[in-house]
Amino acid sequence: MACRILANAGLAEDILGHVSVRVGDDAMLVRCRGAREEGLLFTLDEDIRQVDLNGSGADLGQWSVPAELPIHAEILRSRPDVDAVVHCHPPSVLAAALAGVQLRPIFGAYNIPAARMALDGIPIYPRKVLIRSTELGRELVDAMGQAPVCVLAGHGIATVGSGEHAVEQAVVRALNLDALARVNVEQALLGGRASDLDDEDIAELPDLGSSFNDLNLWRHHVARLRLAGLDLD
Repeated sequence: MACRILANAGLAEDILGHVSVRVGDDAMLVRCRGAREEGLLFTLDEDIRQVDLNGSGADLGQWSVPAELPIHAEILRSRPDVDAVVHCHPPSVLAAALAGVQLRPIFGAYNIPAARMALDGIPIYPRKVLIRSTELGRELVDAMGQAPVCVLAGHGIATVGSGEHAVEQAVVRALNLDALARVNVEQALLGGRASDLDDEDIAELPDLGSSFNDLNLWRHHVARLRLAGLDLD
């Protein structure tokens, strides 16, 4: 469902992108690619396979793990607080990074989690490479630090989630990062220079909690899939 939401929202345009969730200390469930691959929008239950952090799994069968499994493996290895990882390619974030448009906190109540994301600062992994080795995965981890999101310049994004609703949280963070990038890119195209949030306005932006910020938005996107006939039921 996470893969379908990301694709339906335009953050994963075709067959590229993947989602993982931790299983114990040294394994994950991850979206793999099958012999009849049709893209993230049409992800099936059987496309989700369990593998260890090295990419080996007894039930892989005809499926292959993502080439960029090290994104997931190295984040999960280095951050015990993380339970889910999303990697996808939002065009808005790509355009912002390539044009040097900073993802600034230029709006407030329009999207409070995205505004706070910008206020906290968004790390950037500067290399425009396929992250297919342990070494490159570790470089990404070093660039990301303890942040919940990271921009991969010329490439895409990585976001993480924790706890019972880790997948939902990681997906919603990707959606919020996309919204932040879209507004900043549109401002740049319009030739505007909106000011950053000031301290007085920041003080009036409450944290509405994960149930509101994450689960409500997740349910909304599930409903959009259902309306389009793209849910898994």
